[in-house]
Amino acid sequence: MGQALWRLPLDAGQQQQLQEELVDHLANREQQRAGEQATREGGPQSRPPQHCHGLGTDIYQLLRRGGRAQHRFIDLEMLPPELSITILSYLNATDLCLAGCVWQDLGHDEYLWQGLCKSTWGHCSIYNRRLPSGFSYRRLYLQLDEGSLTFNGNAHEGISYFMSKGILVDHPMELAKFIFYTRRLNCKMLRMYLDERRDVLDELVTLHNFSNQFLPNALRGFFRHIHAPEERGEYLETLIIKFSQRFCTCNPALVRELGLSPDAVYVLCYSLILLSIDLTSPHVKNKMSKREFIRNTRRAAHNVSDDFVGHLYDNIYLIGHVAA
Repeated sequence: MGQALWRLPLDAGQQQQLQEELVDHLANREQQRAGEQATREGGPQSRPPQHCHGLGTDIYQLLRRGGRAQHRFIDLEMLPPELSITILSYLNATDLCLAGCVWQDLGHDEYLWQGLCKSTWGHCSIYNRRLPSGFSYRRLYLQLDEGSLTFNGNAHEGISYFMSKGILVDHPMELAKFIFYTRRLNCKMLRMYLDERRDVLDELVTLHNFSNQFLPNALRGFFRHIHAPEERGEYLETLIIKFSQRFCTCNPALVRELGLSPDAVYVLCYSLILLSIDLTSPHVKNKMSKREFIRNTRRAAHNVSDDFVGHLYDNIYLIGHVAA
């Protein structure tokens, strides 16, 4: 981080205080050097004092000065708001409440809590409504944290909690956006919920944009939001079908150029999953070669070129599993 980011503009009182401290510091240095030179005959002459360029001060030094005078805690209120949000975003709700006790003014800063809510839960229905007087983003943060913990224990109870607090609206697209922009939901509970709510799953798939993405990379991004089941079954087949259709919709030019279709992408996705297991599993001793992968894939997808299938193999070999 550049040094300029660690500078703060100072008011007139702070500038005067720093100037006085600088003058006293330089004077003390000159007195020490003069005393040392007087006691040491023929000693080297002292160098002239170095000039200080600029009146800014490092944030760290400024905070340490305030910390020694008061509670020995770094005062986050003196940091830029963006830096404060970044620091506090690593804390959970309990630690944030404790931090709010230490930095009381900061703990009641609604702009800070609003930033923490939207950086952790990117979409909630309540964000788009007119908020009532007395609304508290700090209270909303605690409710979102409580709802996420409830969801991770029971998905339906978690969604019901969000709706009871007015945080979410019972609409497939609203629920899909909430899931898409949230990273605190347990993947197993989320997988079970989407398996039951196929209407939410359909909307969630449409939120993905696979334009100009290489097929394995697009599949990794898809499984990053919609986690693949641990075993092959009807739900995995449904996910791959929906992904294949969405991939072709987002890449019409690529579909025409390579002669792809949703059925061909479906076959390639299964081939990529099987290849991922083959190359990454320690239980498979004889790994599939590139030539074998091309031959096996071309039997199922006749219109795909050998070069394209070879690039698919290279991607899995170099980057890894598509559903890890």
